[in-house]
Amino acid sequence: MRAGRRGPRRLRAALAFALVALWLAMPSPAPAQGRLLATGGVTEIEGAGGGGIVPWALIAGYGTADEIGVTADYTYLDISDFRLQAASASIGLYDRVELSLGRQRLGLGSTVPGHSIEQDIAGLKVRVVGDAVFDQDRWWPQVAVGVQYKHNRDFALVPRDLGARRASGTDAYVAATKLFLAGFLGRNVLVDGTLRATRANQLGLLGFGGDLADRYRVVFEGSAALFVTDRIGIGYEYRQKPNNLSAFREDAFQDVFVAWLPNKSVAFTAAYARLGTIADKKDQRGLYLSGQVGF
Repeated sequence: MRAGRRGPRRLRAALAFALVALWLAMPSPAPAQGRLLATGGVTEIEGAGGGGIVPWALIAGYGTADEIGVTADYTYLDISDFRLQAASASIGLYDRVELSLGRQRLGLGSTVPGHSIEQDIAGLKVRVVGDAVFDQDRWWPQVAVGVQYKHNRDFALVPRDLGARRASGTDAYVAATKLFLAGFLGRNVLVDGTLRATRANQLGLLGFGGDLADRYRVVFEGSAALFVTDRIGIGYEYRQKPNNLSAFREDAFQDVFVAWLPNKSVAFTAAYARLGTIADKKDQRGLYLSGQVGF
């Protein structure tokens, strides 16, 4: 397994080097505080700026067209039979491009006692049209396109035995996000719809493709949030999933969340998540907690 990891290890090293080199090459950027509070979203579980389980068209951080924003995040998901931890970092370049790196670790509980599955994720997002804040008088949303390259570091442990075809895969998505300032009873409302082309099983934690299907499928993801105050948002998320493995039926993810953003440097998210069947366990649900720092 060590030899099989050389490619992803080199990719992660190259991406990390590129991020650091790009940061050092920039001419002393101003602190990234120019955008409105919450317009960078929080951090999605795969490292992108957005909600907890859905990437938004918003670029991570608070950098404007002449600023660079940096964020780091840690997420802990405690569901009925599994534990998922995720850590990531991202750079938002001039409110146009987002680069992210992340790692997930799924504790397998009683399914495979004492073992876990790890996955690395490298992401790229580009805003292509619209501005969620300044286009209030226009009907179109902010739109971004993104890709997420994922590599399962423990493919031979469980995913291959379940029928997964490959250890790595790339998701591509288009996200459209509309922010309505003072949109409901004077409060801000955010709505997002995302289409994703994927063949990942459980985000890739159970590999990619399977005995039922080994092709890309377009699935829907969506978020809606109401900011009851300028610093507290409540909302709902839904994420459709492909169904590639005959060993179990994969269900959609859903959550109801509360996000607290005391300032532009930190953000906290708590959610009640319903994830359906995961591996051999049905009706997986539990608490999602996430903390983010940025500058």
